Amino acid sequence: MADYEFIKLHADGGVATLTLNRPEKRNAISDAMRAELIHALEAVAADRGTKALVLTGEGKGFCAGGDISGMQRRMDAPSGEVAFNGWSRQQRVHHAVSLLFRMPKPTIAAVNGAAAGLGADTALSCDFIVASDSASFTWSYIARGLIPDGGGMFFLPHRVGLARAKDLIYSGRKVLAEEALALGIADRLAPAGDEVRAAQAWAAELAKGSATALALSKSILDQSSELTADQVFAMGSQAQGICYTSSEHRESVAAFLAKMAQAKMAQAKAASGGRDGDAQ
Repeated sequence: MADYEFIKLHADGGVATLTLNRPEKRNAISDAMRAELIHALEAVAADRGTKALVLTGEGKGFCAGGDISGMQRRMDAPSGEVAFNGWSRQQRVHHAVSLLFRMPKPTIAAVNGAAAGLGADTALSCDFIVASDSASFTWSYIARGLIPDGGGMFFLPHRVGLARAKDLIYSGRKVLAEEALALGIADRLAPAGDEVRAAQAWAAELAKGSATALALSKSILDQSSELTADQVFAMGSQAQGICYTSSEHRESVAAFLAKMAQAKMAQAKAASGGRDGDAQ
């Protein structure tokens, strides 16, 4: 895996762990960190040996959101460039979010502390969230006169429902770990300091499944709430056709049939009293 300045990435047993690494800034996402994050996510997605991804933050916090110094630079740009510069930045933000959301393998956010603004959205971009019992979530964009731009207006209503999402976005209030679990923001809680291990163990469990079937299932499930039943059925039929040709399917069926054959031989031997052939 490549060396990075603002993130850490390592893999063990098919599970990659990506750590946001600006603890002195509470892992706020700068343009430089985002560039490294995009590169790392593309590498993880392309690596056939990596079966699942855990995302966490270094130090006491998960991610404080966007880097305030970047906001200052945007405001200091010439007035005629502010809008286009903002649009260009949003393209990079959405590219990073899409890479995480569309990752063709299971993803788990291990939220070890505060996840605010873009940090909260980034956690929601993952399939699952394991939160430390000292974690918190806040969609604090409203305090900066902004709207959730990291996917929160899509992910949060899907997680908690429209009315609750409106409450959290309009108020920008803090949600502690127990409430996050109750609302469905977090999927599991873990003791402080154990959230990464818990997420890695869950990821390793998920990684045991067929990589082909997992990727195809995820690609359909992530669209299912916006599609009709017939569209989901059609996509499922196409995906199953691909699964039929996969090595995982063939090897699994062969192993199952071999196991059944061995079981039948054992039953036949037991029924004959343990004799290998007929008595002479």
